[in-house]
Amino acid sequence: MALRAVRAGTADGPKAAAPPPGDDETVLLRKVGADPAEADVADGQQEPPPGGRAARRRAAQAAARRGGGRRGARGGAGGAGDDTGAAASAGSGPQTAKPRTRMEAKRAARARKDSPAVIVSRVVGELFITVGVLMLLFVTYQLWWTNILAHQQANGAANSLQKKWDREGGANRDPGTFSPGEGFAILYIPKLDVKAPIAEGISKQKVLDHGMVGHYGSGKLKTAMPWDKKGNFALAGHRNTHGEPFRYINHLKPGDKIVVETQNAFFTYEMTSILPQTQPSNTGVIGPVPPGSGFTKPGRYITLTTCTPEFTSKYRMIVWGKMVDERPRSKGKPDALVQ
Repeated sequence: MALRAVRAGTADGPKAAAPPPGDDETVLLRKVGADPAEADVADGQQEPPPGGRAARRRAAQAAARRGGGRRGARGGAGGAGDDTGAAASAGSGPQTAKPRTRMEAKRAARARKDSPAVIVSRVVGELFITVGVLMLLFVTYQLWWTNILAHQQANGAANSLQKKWDREGGANRDPGTFSPGEGFAILYIPKLDVKAPIAEGISKQKVLDHGMVGHYGSGKLKTAMPWDKKGNFALAGHRNTHGEPFRYINHLKPGDKIVVETQNAFFTYEMTSILPQTQPSNTGVIGPVPPGSGFTKPGRYITLTTCTPEFTSKYRMIVWGKMVDERPRSKGKPDALVQ
């Protein structure tokens, strides 16, 4: 090549001979295709690891397995790449190391499974929640929905009675002709805004649970009718749920009016006294002259009985009254119902 350059210079004219390549150029020409690690050594950046090229390759592969791959190893060798890899790792957030053996994978899977105690506690908790929801629904049904149904049934029964009376007219029927559950009168308590049909008998299923008031009219508990010349017209009603017509009878005061409407007359009573609590077995409270009522001789009385305390049936509350007016239905409502 030098000979060719001399000849070219001779043909074209005198030229200066090309200087021999410098050390750096010579080194670069000699290192073309060499391992990058050797080039770095030639540039004076780091000392080659001992053991030759094979040893250096094995060291690089080991570093890649430990530190996250060949790219991280190159970054560590170059300096700047290490910073870039570190920044990328910092930005990617926490990472969970994968298990390297099958045994480690099994242990990790077992650790992720819930223990029997956790499973049992979860099942028990769900059962408690379910039972709580069912109880809440039952209470809502008892305290709210039964009242709505009972009011609808009671209002329908009272309206049917009044329409029947207007259509048929006539005198009151004999008390013995009413069948259990059959309505025959309507009770009004103006102070408490109560209007409820009165049916024969005190059966919960046939009478009381339908929002009606029951008349003690059979057996040993048989009592008089409003139109009887003497006797105690005794009634029973719910204090809570199923229309609760007697919910607030404890608020009645002496002189408050209680009205009973029948097929041909209105019978008006005045409340006289109250017995806040007595045993359910005390049937004397509905007798012709009830002990503790303040009555001393036979007359035309009314007795209201209900459970107490509220939401229980442990005792009975009793309210008594005496008749003060009898008005034919044809003459219109009494003053107690028009005020």
